[in-house]
Amino acid sequence: MARTAPVERTVGGGAGADYRRVLRRQTIARALRMRPVYLLLSISLAMLILWRYAPIYGLSLAFKDFSLRNGWLGSPWNGFDHFKRMTTDPFFGRVLFNTVWLSVLRILFAFPAAIIMSLLLNEMRATWYKRTIQSVSYLPHFVSWVILGGIFAQILNVKRGPIAWLFVQIGLEPINWLTHEPTFRGLLVVTGIWQSVGWATILYLAALASVDPNLYEAAEIDGANRFERVRHVTLPALVPVMTILLLLQVGHLFDEQFDQVFNMANSAVISKADIFGTFIYRAGVVQAQYDYTIAVGLFQNLAGLAVLLLANWLIRRLGYGAYGVW
Repeated sequence: MARTAPVERTVGGGAGADYRRVLRRQTIARALRMRPVYLLLSISLAMLILWRYAPIYGLSLAFKDFSLRNGWLGSPWNGFDHFKRMTTDPFFGRVLFNTVWLSVLRILFAFPAAIIMSLLLNEMRATWYKRTIQSVSYLPHFVSWVILGGIFAQILNVKRGPIAWLFVQIGLEPINWLTHEPTFRGLLVVTGIWQSVGWATILYLAALASVDPNLYEAAEIDGANRFERVRHVTLPALVPVMTILLLLQVGHLFDEQFDQVFNMANSAVISKADIFGTFIYRAGVVQAQYDYTIAVGLFQNLAGLAVLLLANWLIRRLGYGAYGVW
């Protein structure tokens, strides 16, 4: 045994080395054949690193007293002073409440709206009518809020808008919805639903297209009516997509739509519409408080990540682990 063991190790090692050489040559040959694919992938990867990962070093300004004279690297460190300032800043509390409350309202109303619309479209039998409604509903998704803000300003105009004219016709006093504090958050939610509901239905309809028609036939044979077929066949097929979209929306709990609020809000309703995005724009871009707003943005992103992790953990605890984000 003492004589044969070295021979076996040598033979085994030689065969292993030959196998590794062959595998390496095959890998190199495959990579050379896939050069165009790797080139495209490298461009995307470079853009991801340049725009997503390289600026991460800028987060260090959240712990510095930044000044243009000293520059990025020469500015002194101040520890957690900016984060302590958040706890005493009255605007920060208002921003936090408005952002979270608007996000919760969107989850409560906008999220079910897309599901309901997809269910209604799925029940339509006239294909041309279904496609027409679907096309018309998701077109607003491609329109900028800069344009939509101007359109809604004309529609809701208190003097010459169609909504004001309708109020006058039924004997009511017209309301300037764009400056009416009690209803402005509702206006943001309603216009947001109108702009995004059609796009979300595409994902749900794609999931419904994979449902086996035999399941509906079997349910109908068993005596299930249309509502019961939707409840026991259609909705379970939507659970994976619903779970993923809900988790993604919960992850944006602290990241309300800046472009919509920025183009529709004004000084009359700023107390109800001031969110993280508008606060960072006002304090960072207008007032040049770069270090403080970077700290606010860091808090916003960390809070969103924490909420997403918690929501994903709850999904797994409820038995939907297969449909979680990870």
